[in-house]
Amino acid sequence: MQSNIKEDDPILTTSEVARLLGVATSTVQIWMESGAIESWKTPGGHRRTRLSMVQGLMHGEEARNTPDPNTDPEYQPAQDPNYPVPSNERARLAALASSGLVDSAEEARFDRVVRLASMVTGSPIALISLLTSTRQWFKARVGLPAQETPRDWAFCSHAILQNELFVVEDALEDERFRANPLVQQDPNIRFYAGVPLRDKSGQPLGTLCVIDREPRRLRASEVQSLLDLAEIAANEIQAPSRPSRH
Repeated sequence: MQSNIKEDDPILTTSEVARLLGVATSTVQIWMESGAIESWKTPGGHRRTRLSMVQGLMHGEEARNTPDPNTDPEYQPAQDPNYPVPSNERARLAALASSGLVDSAEEARFDRVVRLASMVTGSPIALISLLTSTRQWFKARVGLPAQETPRDWAFCSHAILQNELFVVEDALEDERFRANPLVQQDPNIRFYAGVPLRDKSGQPLGTLCVIDREPRRLRASEVQSLLDLAEIAANEIQAPSRPSRH
């Protein structure tokens, strides 16, 4: 029985998977560690998977839809960025690439979260943002027509450096943000509160955030609601199913 299993569904190394998918071995390693490809570790610490796992990925076209962090400049750390970056920005960007979320289609499970975040905090704008090296792209949004903005403008670049909630009560009074185009022009941000959204490996891919055009503070109940919704959004990001792209 065991020999039949090996013959019908052989075990593959990371380099063998890379050849099948046409990507770098390091990319396969990232996909395996993030759970995008189901795998296990050998006693020697090497990743292995079954051919059926890779075939399922190929048939779903997920591998072709997933950026390669080794070749796509959007998932390479920026040189001399005008925004703060985590110490592990390269690994964070690789994890974001492997998630397949950026530029993916709208999904009701994320749309519900931003609607609720807007309602429970009384904020006109709520977003699930994802941060590449060049832009912040909104997986879900309420109250903002733009699908993305430059990474240089992203309040969320500061939020992903935190463990929990990052708050700006009045952007005009904060030297980090007062000259930001999103403050000086539409949507005229004054208040911002964002919670990092992490994948299974703990990498902050982006945030759940709420925005207001007036300076304000969140009540304790609003803070807790936002944290709860961020946990729901993170759980959805960590779910094994992956979205299709436009």
